[in-house]
Amino acid sequence: MKPVVAMLAVALIAVATGARTAPTGSSKESRSGAHARKPAESKRAVVAANPESKEVGRVVKSDAEWKEALSPEQYRVLRRKGTEPAFTGKYWNQHGAGVYRCAGCALELFSSENKFDSGTGWPSYWQPIAPSHVKVDRDVSFGMVRDEVVCARCGGHLGHVFDDGPPPTGLRYCINSAALQFEERK
Repeated sequence: MKPVVAMLAVALIAVATGARTAPTGSSKESRSGAHARKPAESKRAVVAANPESKEVGRVVKSDAEWKEALSPEQYRVLRRKGTEPAFTGKYWNQHGAGVYRCAGCALELFSSENKFDSGTGWPSYWQPIAPSHVKVDRDVSFGMVRDEVVCARCGGHLGHVFDDGPPPTGLRYCINSAALQFEERK
């Protein structure tokens, strides 16, 4: 089966069963130069980034605070690791120039310059704005081994990264629209 057809089949099965999944792909332990998570000083801490370093700071909120700050779909995706159905998110076919920020904490994550049409139905990028802005964790849910992409500042689930992207990285960051806010370049 061709890779795109196989990915769409997995997505359709996920939609039909209500499972949270993204197209399958091969996995690597880590693809990010992102720093490891640091413990928060308090539940409501917002730690500012040091302009001298590549640290992005840390946003920590209680579950009730996240529910109040996010739409139900954003909360489901960012905080509960949900996945929107393919071809339904508002950015999968977005072609404007600008920056995609985390819908949870507004950290710049991806540039439209690195976006490409993967044919999967989700916004896809071949690299993040900066390696320190995303963190890649191993995801073994639903009997698959995948690399989950999370926001380095707030820990929100963004999507997954796969090894079937275009040059120069060969990576495909497959990201949920609900996890993003687009800021048009003026």
